[in-house]
Amino acid sequence: MKALTRSIILSAFLQICSLNPISYWTLLPNVLVVEVNGSLGTQPLSCLGSPEDGLRRDIKSQDIFWKNNGVEEEQRGNTYLVQLEESLGGGNYSCHRKDGSLINYTVVLIQEDETMRKKIVVKTDEDDYLKCSARNYNGEFHCSWTWDRNRKSKVAFIEARRDSHCSLDATDGHWTCSSDQSSFSCVVDYSGNSISCVDEQHCPYAEESQQIYVNVYVRTEHFLVENYSKQFYLSDIVKPDKVTINKVNKTVVEWSYPSSWSSPYSYFPLTFQIAQLERGCRRCVNPCTHSKAAKNVYSTDMCQFKVKHRAKMVCVRAQDALCNSQWSEWSHFRLTKKKRVRHQQTKISEEQWSDNPNFAHL
Repeated sequence: MKALTRSIILSAFLQICSLNPISYWTLLPNVLVVEVNGSLGTQPLSCLGSPEDGLRRDIKSQDIFWKNNGVEEEQRGNTYLVQLEESLGGGNYSCHRKDGSLINYTVVLIQEDETMRKKIVVKTDEDDYLKCSARNYNGEFHCSWTWDRNRKSKVAFIEARRDSHCSLDATDGHWTCSSDQSSFSCVVDYSGNSISCVDEQHCPYAEESQQIYVNVYVRTEHFLVENYSKQFYLSDIVKPDKVTINKVNKTVVEWSYPSSWSSPYSYFPLTFQIAQLERGCRRCVNPCTHSKAAKNVYSTDMCQFKVKHRAKMVCVRAQDALCNSQWSEWSHFRLTKKKRVRHQQTKISEEQWSDNPNFAHL
């Protein structure tokens, strides 16, 4: 009867363990991602080989001891069983010789299944996690996100490709993704919440046949990892820089293409939107944001525009003329008018002159 009870308990335990982890895979050398569903389970690690090989214990391996985040564990031998419970179990697991020298290590990152709510990055106003933009068609783009303020997090891995394989250069922190048609290089910006990437084989004059696929893996200090992805063509995310407005005379202003925009302008034309404001807004960060009356102008060169007599401010922004992409940020120019200054001549009486000690008597 006891043997039957033990068999039932062991069978139930094995069934629970088989549900967790759901899967595991290698993100980087010595970095293992374990996908869990919240139930109890174990994940074997091997000091001298793969987890499958590690299940075959060697007597000599009894001299091997393990540490988890620098703290020595009771388990000994070539195989270490990571205890998984909900999203816990991640850590830096290292195995050592009897004299304490390092043999190997594995960083275990825990990834919750897709049914769980994202916890590390919060959605933007556009109801998306990643916000990507490109200043031109030269193959460079920028993606940013907003961290959950209650968690301390950082980027674990970046994948940018059209159809390629990615690797990390540990010396300078650059990710490189390459294929027959593209070669991407990405770097985490100084702020830590954005990346800059470039397709080094991109030709701006050729039509894009494949979308760019960006996948950003981020992790917390407690070894929880999540991935956020976005797909796009450069034409979907291109956003010109702000234009510079100059005054020609009292009634005319001019502006030119942003210096960062792709050339020739006849091949990459822009549409400009102009708004004139008759009232200023001193407290507004950008008074053009809520402007309603606007006029569209198409040009492949420097633009000149005659303003209304009552206009106190001119606003201009730009958009790719050939696709419905993002508008640039508004640029504004204040039309200052000279004020008449009345010069009043102060008359000093003879008595004031004589009584004032600061004036010398002639």
